[in-house]
Amino acid sequence: MRLEFKLELDNVDTPRFSVEAVEGIGKIFTLATLVLNVLETRKSVEIVFHGLSPDDPVRKIDGFREIMGSSPSAMPVEYESGEGSRVPGSSSYFQWVTIRRTTD
Repeated sequence: MRLEFKLELDNVDTPRFSVEAVEGIGKIFTLATLVLNVLETRKSVEIVFHGLSPDDPVRKIDGFREIMGSSPSAMPVEYESGEGSRVPGSSSYFQWVTIRRTTD
C-alpha cells in the first residue's frame, strides 16, 4: 500500500518517523540527517524502529546514535527509550525513541 500526503512540520508539535530494520544502513543515514535538520526547529522527535528480530530495533538505534553523534555540527541531544515490544500475532518487534535537544 502506498499513501501520499502533504505534511508540513509547522503543523506538527512533535514530528514522528519510522524506520524498518530490514532496510539498509542508507535509510539510517537519511533518517539521522533528517532528524538533525528537524531538531533545528523542533525541541524533539519521536522515532519507531521496527524489524523481524528482537535485536533489530536495538542495532538500528545504536547505529543511528553513532551517526547522529558524528556530525561536526551536531547539537547536544538526549535519548529516551519509549515503548518496545513484539506486535501480537506477528514476528515484528519495535522500539520507540524520543530524541530531544538539550539546548534551546
